[in-house]
Amino acid sequence: METCVLDERSVCKEAVFARFFREQVKTLRHFLYYRFGDMERASDVAQEAFAALWQHCDKVPYERAKPYLYSVAYRKMLKVKAHEKVMLTYSKNGNHETESFESPQFLLEEKQFKERLLRAIANLSDAQRQAFLMHRVDKLKYAEIAAVLGISVKAVEKRIHLAMLALKKTLTEFK
Repeated sequence: METCVLDERSVCKEAVFARFFREQVKTLRHFLYYRFGDMERASDVAQEAFAALWQHCDKVPYERAKPYLYSVAYRKMLKVKAHEKVMLTYSKNGNHETESFESPQFLLEEKQFKERLLRAIANLSDAQRQAFLMHRVDKLKYAEIAAVLGISVKAVEKRIHLAMLALKKTLTEFK
């Protein structure tokens, strides 16, 4: 990619980059969270993607900044997920002490339920997870989700319905 001429809308200008960051950071974080199901890691990867954009701002024209940002973030998140799989293969359960007035049994059940819920959401198909989280977390209506994803309202309904069935099945087995 050849070097871009620095104009008023150059991503290398701090004011332009700061505005671009403010406009895109929330959307990018949600995109990563919806795809991978972990908000903390989504925030970390979003930050790394913006750092990469800043580092290569002279090579990325303003018009290509958003696609560049999303592709960098997506590739970084795939690397994180691959690393997680390797770590899970070799990890052992850690002891995490919690100070609380709840019974140890209750705390254990609560922890197990949260883990199961997060795992169940993460195990949904990408399409189901995106639609489900956009509806439940972002409180978007089906028509708004359809517009964002470029699909019909019926397709959104189906994805959310299938996600709810999968979550219900997974969580009723927990009882």
